[in-house]
Amino acid sequence: MKNMLTKITCSFIALSAVLISCKKDTLNIDNPNTLTATQFWKTEADAQSGLNAAYTMFYKPGIWSRWIYFRLDLTSDEGWSQSPWIELGDWTRFQYVNYDFWEGNVNTFRDTYKAVFRCNQVLDNIENIPFADNNKKEQIKAQAKFLRALHYYYAALLWENVPLVLVTSKADDMPQQNTLQEVWAQVEKDLTEAAQALPAKWDDASVGRPTKGAVMGFLARTYMQQHKWTEAKNALDYFFTGDGRGMYSLVPSFKDNFTHYNENNSESVFEIQFSDANIGGGDGDDPNQGMGNNREQFFAPRGIGWSDGQARHWMVDEFKKEKTIDGKLDPRLQSTLFYKEITQDFGDKIYGRDWQWGDDEAWFRKYQRDYYRTTEDYYAQVNNRLIRYADILLLYAEVLNELGQTASAYQYVDQVRARATLNKLEVTHPEIGNDKAKFKERLKMERELELCGESVRWADLKRWGDLDSQAAVDKVAQRDPDFKNFVVGKHIRLPLPQQEVNNNTNLKQNPGY
Repeated sequence: MKNMLTKITCSFIALSAVLISCKKDTLNIDNPNTLTATQFWKTEADAQSGLNAAYTMFYKPGIWSRWIYFRLDLTSDEGWSQSPWIELGDWTRFQYVNYDFWEGNVNTFRDTYKAVFRCNQVLDNIENIPFADNNKKEQIKAQAKFLRALHYYYAALLWENVPLVLVTSKADDMPQQNTLQEVWAQVEKDLTEAAQALPAKWDDASVGRPTKGAVMGFLARTYMQQHKWTEAKNALDYFFTGDGRGMYSLVPSFKDNFTHYNENNSESVFEIQFSDANIGGGDGDDPNQGMGNNREQFFAPRGIGWSDGQARHWMVDEFKKEKTIDGKLDPRLQSTLFYKEITQDFGDKIYGRDWQWGDDEAWFRKYQRDYYRTTEDYYAQVNNRLIRYADILLLYAEVLNELGQTASAYQYVDQVRARATLNKLEVTHPEIGNDKAKFKERLKMERELELCGESVRWADLKRWGDLDSQAAVDKVAQRDPDFKNFVVGKHIRLPLPQQEVNNNTNLKQNPGY
C-alpha cells in the first residue's frame, strides 16, 4: 500500500564505485553521498531519485506533516486554538504581529519553495538524461509538474501574490512577484501538461503517485477558485462521462477514509502516503527522516497530545439537525468529531477513556488514531486524503448549479447523503427547488458535514465569497468568533514573510500589511 514511499527515505543518495589512484589528486575524491549537480543527473536512476526527493517534501513540518493544517483548518471557521503558546494561537485568529513567525508563516513558505526547487531540478535536468523508455521520462516530468502545481495551488490559497519560480533557483536570485491570476495560470498549465502523460492507474508498486484523476481533481479546484465554471465542469467530466467513469466510488464505511486500514481505496483520488516506518526520525534529509504525520499529535484532545488545535462546536449542532432515514444521528458525526456527549450518543469512549469537557468543546476526530491506541505521537501513519471522490461529487454538484443546471446537481449530493443514510435532498429540503442561491447555501452545509477537518474549508470560504464583504464575514463570525478580528481585503491572504520582502527588492508586502 505504501510501497512507493517506503522507498523514499532521503533526498539524493547515489552509491557508486570510486577509483582511487596513487597520484597527487588522491585527496580530490568525489564523495558519493554528496554529489554535485554536475556529477548527478546522469542516469534514469538519478532522475527517479530527484523526483523522490520532491515527494519527501510531504514530510516536512512546514507543510503536510504539521503546520499547514493550522492555516487551512484552524484559520477557517471549523477550528480554533487555545494553545498556551500565544503567538501560535494568534496565527489562527488573524492577529499577525510578527510576519516572520516561524511556525505560523516562514516555515510553510520555505518548505513550499524547497518543494518547488526540487521539482524544478527534475524538470531542468531530465532532458539531458537518456531514457530507454521515453514514456517513463514523460511520466517523471508529469509527476514533477503535478507536484509543483500542487504546491503553488496551496501558495495561491495562502499568500496569493507569490513569485513563480520555474527554473532551478540560485542563492542570489531575486524572483519577480506574480499576481494571483498569474499563479493560477501556471497551476493550470502544469496540471494540463501533467494530464497528458499520467496514467489512469499505477501498478501496485507505484500506488500513491498522482493519477490522471488526481490531476483533473486539482485542475477542477483551480478553475473553481477562479469561478471558471465551464472549464471546471470539463475537468470534472473525466469522472462522470470521460475515461475515469466507473473508476471511483464511495466506500461503504465513511470511517475507512480516515484510518490506516483501508488506504488507497476506491474513494481515494489522491492521498499523501504517510508511514510510521521511521519512528524517531527527524525532519531532515537523512535516510531515517520521519515519514509520519504530526497533525494527530497537535490536534489530539487534552491529555492525549499537544491539543493546540480543536474544532468549533457549531459543527456538532449542525450534524444533529437532521436525522437519518431510520431516525438516528448522522453516522458521520461519530467519525468526524470528539465532543462531550459522544459516549451518550454513540457509546464511544475517547481514546478508551471518559472525559469531562465543557458543553462547547469539540475536537477533530478524523485522522486521529483512537480506533487502535490510547495516545498520539509525531509519527502517525494514516494517509491524508487530499481529494476524495465524495469531494468530487460535491464539486460537480456545485459546478452544475453555478451553470444553471440545478436540477441535475441533486443526484450528486444525494450519492453522498445516501451513504450517511440520509433522505434525498429534495425530500428533506423541498424549499430549495431549482433556486440556484438556495441550492448553493445548502450545498455549503453538505460539504461541511462530509468534509469537515479535511483542509478544504478555507478554499471553500474564499471561493464562495464568504470573506469578501463585512456582512458576509459577520455571518461567519457567528459560528467562529475569531472572525471578529478579520479585516476584509487584508486577511483573505497571509502576509509574505517579512524577511523575504526585505531580501528581495522585487517583492512587495501583501495589501493591508
